[in-house]
Order: sequence, then structure tokens, then C-alpha cells
Amino acid sequence: MVSEDAITRVLLRSIIGNGITLYMLAILLCWTAPWLELDLRQGRLSFVGRICDPVLERLRKVLPAMGPMDWAPPVALMVLWVIRIMLVQY
Repeated sequence: MVSEDAITRVLLRSIIGNGITLYMLAILLCWTAPWLELDLRQGRLSFVGRICDPVLERLRKVLPAMGPMDWAPPVALMVLWVIRIMLVQY
């Protein structure tokens, strides 16, 4: 039989991994929104900008300016990917 602790650990890993993945998708949406002509400041998608902007703004302050490309979203995605691998091993 499987113990309750093992089930709890698997469930917690799944919740954390899925939460990080959803946040990565939100950052990807913020990154591609200008090309898709999506307005993330108004309407149904306004929450995406509010949850992603604090992290992306901090990264923009740390990263040096590198031409017209905004490197904060890809860096955030890579950092979250590594964190997800380290925390949940998937």
C-alpha cells in the first residue's frame, strides 16, 4: 500500500510543477502579446500583465540593455525552468 505521505508528496510536487508551468505560460504570453496584437492592459487578459510585470521589471533592471530585444522574458523562462527541474524533477 502507498502511504499518505507519499501521496501528499506526489500531489504537492504536481501542484508546484503545474503552478510554475502556468506562470511560464503567462510570461510567454506577455512576451508574444505584442506580435499577436493582444492588449494585456485591459479586458480579460489584464491579470496576466499584473502577475508577470513584477518579475519582468526586476529582471529588466538587472539585465543590461541589448538593443531592441527585451531579454527579460526568455531569462525568466529559463530561470523558472531550472527551478521547476530542481524542485519537482520534471
